[in-house]
Amino acid sequence: WGFYKGMSLSVSTVSLVSSFSFGAYRNFLYNICRLRYGTSDVKPSKMDISIAGCATGAVVLISPTEIAKVRMQTQKQSHYSVTASHLSKPKYQGPVHCLRMIAKEEGFRGLYKGCSALLCRDCHSFATYFLTYSILCDWFTPAGKNKPDILTVLLSGGFAGVFGWAVATPMDVIKSRMQVDNLGQRKYRGLIHCIRVSVKEEGIRVLFKGLGLNCIRAFPVNMVVFRSSFTALLWGTGD
Repeated sequence: WGFYKGMSLSVSTVSLVSSFSFGAYRNFLYNICRLRYGTSDVKPSKMDISIAGCATGAVVLISPTEIAKVRMQTQKQSHYSVTASHLSKPKYQGPVHCLRMIAKEEGFRGLYKGCSALLCRDCHSFATYFLTYSILCDWFTPAGKNKPDILTVLLSGGFAGVFGWAVATPMDVIKSRMQVDNLGQRKYRGLIHCIRVSVKEEGIRVLFKGLGLNCIRAFPVNMVVFRSSFTALLWGTGD
């Protein structure tokens, strides 16, 4: 089960987060069009889509689930203690126990550790995410058709996920480092300091650790996410 450490809370909330994200995005886009054009029955510009995506990233604060996942994944497994003559238990027994321990030891603010990096990650990644999907749908949809077909939705959604994670990975690396930073021997004083220290010690490539795996995972996942969203939208409009 080592590959799935810390994933139970993220998996249990992924549907809720995705639903909220797409709902927030559509509401932001609706209101932006109303403000700019006086009606929502217009095709939004690329700037409108980017602003709506950025605003979505700003309101989707999932820091508690993120910090639980990172702490669970980076904690050491049980090990044999010579002095105690038994296996010592890991500090965190599960995601809920992890959140309780963080709140107890570090206070409520501890649950939002790395929130500044998370905000930077999500704002521009969501903007890229929805903008990429919109551009690719326009490219792949034949002239004269109002709606993309299933294949267009799948491909556009997959590539949107890849590009979204491509721009999100640097801040995701920094976020994770800030979240596991030991309070007793704190290494990073903040977002900018974490970036400077990380790049100084390991080079600029450190910001792109995990990029390949993120992109490989993002393509199939977001094919399904956008297809589900598209289907739900059709059901909602009765088409």
